[in-house]
Amino acid sequence: MSDIVRIDTNQRMSRVVKAAGLVFIGGQTSADQTPDVKLQTAKVLEKIDGFLDKAGIDKTRLVSAQVWLADIDRDFAGMNEVWDAWVPQGCAPTRATVQAKLASPALLVEIAVVALG
Repeated sequence: MSDIVRIDTNQRMSRVVKAAGLVFIGGQTSADQTPDVKLQTAKVLEKIDGFLDKAGIDKTRLVSAQVWLADIDRDFAGMNEVWDAWVPQGCAPTRATVQAKLASPALLVEIAVVALG
């Protein structure tokens, strides 16, 4: 049985959990809630990079991603532009993208990922 390692944990959740050879990074949103999905996506991906680093890996180890957009019709292309520039060539994870009501009306995108640890 493998150990479970939790990173940036509080009573409600852990930002990162390492278990069974995988690294789970919970849904991340941008602290900068300007009405620009490209900027918010870039900020979210910076946070994910930081959490991957804390887990001792990088984005080449991604295996899965879930993306939630507040308005998929308006923001899908802009989010994808930033996402495509961020994902290393040949290392794209599986991904699902859906429209969802996010925790705050100012939030445009939320992303969660799973990586091989």
